[in-house]
Amino acid sequence: MARVLEDVAKEILRKKGIKTPRFAVAETPEQVLEAAGQIGFPVVLKALVPLGKRGKAGGVLFAAGAAEATEQARKILGLTIRNFPVHKLLVESRLDIAQELFLSITYDHVSRLPVIVVSQEGGVEIEEVAKTSEGAILKHFVDLNAGLQPYQSREICSFLGLRGNLLHKGAEVVSLLYQVFEEYDATVLEVNPLALTAGGDIVAAAVLMGVDDDALYRQPELRDKVEPGSDRAWRPLTPLEKEMVAVDNAESYRGTARYTEMDGGDIGFLCGGGGGSLLAYDALLRYGGRPANYTEFGGNPTETKVAGVVKGVLSKPGVKSFFMEVNITNNTQTDLVAKGIVRAFQEKKIDPATFPTVVRLAGVNDQEARKIFAEFGIEYHGDEITMEDAARIMVAKMRSAYGE
Repeated sequence: MARVLEDVAKEILRKKGIKTPRFAVAETPEQVLEAAGQIGFPVVLKALVPLGKRGKAGGVLFAAGAAEATEQARKILGLTIRNFPVHKLLVESRLDIAQELFLSITYDHVSRLPVIVVSQEGGVEIEEVAKTSEGAILKHFVDLNAGLQPYQSREICSFLGLRGNLLHKGAEVVSLLYQVFEEYDATVLEVNPLALTAGGDIVAAAVLMGVDDDALYRQPELRDKVEPGSDRAWRPLTPLEKEMVAVDNAESYRGTARYTEMDGGDIGFLCGGGGGSLLAYDALLRYGGRPANYTEFGGNPTETKVAGVVKGVLSKPGVKSFFMEVNITNNTQTDLVAKGIVRAFQEKKIDPATFPTVVRLAGVNDQEARKIFAEFGIEYHGDEITMEDAARIMVAKMRSAYGE
């Protein structure tokens, strides 16, 4: 999932005909004052970071005039919210809200259908609403073939307590939001609050949106406005992580690769996706190893993609060894993986005779993979040893090489 910043999400909604507050983006207190002068006080200042629940961290403040706007802007611009430093602010007109509703559209992993979740209690954590208010939440699953029908949008709004003209307005907003969700390959589209104003309007007051990384080729409008790979990040992506996203996207049609850097560490770690990779990572830790990253691949990647990812793993400062562990594969050609690893070592001019390296890989064409690794001098193991054994061997080689 690629996270979409709120200003971009609101531009999308406005183009679709959904009302949002007037807004502008500012990077300095002076720009905040300029934007607020054009929008008109009072205003809301929001940290422009790819996160929800910013208010609890002090990332949403109000200002009634110029002096207060300057003070509040300085406060927010000095924050780091859940590891994301605040460099930009969203300056918005403050709405006269009569009622706050909650609406979210995402995919339900059990039913494998889009689900629209709504509540009359917006502006708060929906998890708490579910715990404390029985019947306060409605989940509507959308049939992929039929789509969201107008009468279903009206039923959703009726649950929200909308009547008369507001019911028709709300049904149109729900339908338009679902269209945005579909058309932009969204993985989540949350409006909280969906505000009913004193003047009778329905306004998307705060928006959280994420889109499918693998569908960005269909979304040229978003390519330069979102950060692919940011769904796994608990902080801004590092330069090397961004490079690895580019490696993955360069051949998006063939295999997947995910790269995440860890603090410190000296073992470059590459694994096949899934639960087995977590077991291998934990095994490294249990034997005293220090992974420098957590890198997954799968889906039968090309030799070029494997080589690019391995070069990234080996490029992190402090990496003094390489460990790859994959459970038995059924759709990944192990010989292509072997060729990619060897190619990366050659291009990085790394000699496995002096650089502790262990590969545990089994599956399609693994006899050919064994031959490729043997010719280059990389220690290879198939399914004759366990993942646990492979981790133990890796840490032992590190200690033998470096005396740690």
